Amino acid sequence: MWGLNKKEVVKKNKRNYAKRLAEHWLGRKPKMSKQAKTLTPQEQRRVLDYIATRPHAARNRAMFMIMFLAGLRVGETAALLVSDVVDEKGQVRREFVLRAEQTKGRQARTVFVSDRLHKELTRYIKATEFEHRYHKLFYTQKKGGAGFTANTLTQHFYHLYRKAGVDGASSHSTRRTFITNLAEQGISVRVLASLAGHRSIATTQRYIDVNDDQKRKAVELV
Repeated sequence: MWGLNKKEVVKKNKRNYAKRLAEHWLGRKPKMSKQAKTLTPQEQRRVLDYIATRPHAARNRAMFMIMFLAGLRVGETAALLVSDVVDEKGQVRREFVLRAEQTKGRQARTVFVSDRLHKELTRYIKATEFEHRYHKLFYTQKKGGAGFTANTLTQHFYHLYRKAGVDGASSHSTRRTFITNLAEQGISVRVLASLAGHRSIATTQRYIDVNDDQKRKAVELV
């Protein structure tokens, strides 16, 4: 442990002890956490059908769709203000900027709103009464426009997926599905990285699912 100070040595020993303890009780080495599940079209429909039967359907559908159609992280979605997405005339913007403090990597980026997403957000805005332009876009029952946090929105989607009967899905599933779907359409990984806000294309590549059907189609192109 040359080069480590006392605090670093203690920290490293604690990590090693926890690892050995897990191996002892589990009888094997603990597994690394799996990547988020990519949603199939059938699972996407199942989630939307479930949302339609529950309270706050317009809000929940809009949250799902903005992550699914724009690839936003759950924390970025929770951080959105009405003014980020809606202009002074009350119209949904065709593109908007995520400020550095709203993103995981603290790098501002532009989010491009597709026609489909524009219709979804317009429907939500028309169905919702906002007290102030600088309140959260996605409300909760809290007063003062506080809205969701990244943690509470993560928990919200965890329970939503379970109740919709989509096992293994998480709040990150929509983002991974967004990236995988675009990759299947032949979109360059560099474009995908920019849309996702990744600094490295290697990070983006880890999001992309590859299945046997894709490989069958690929060899037919040769």
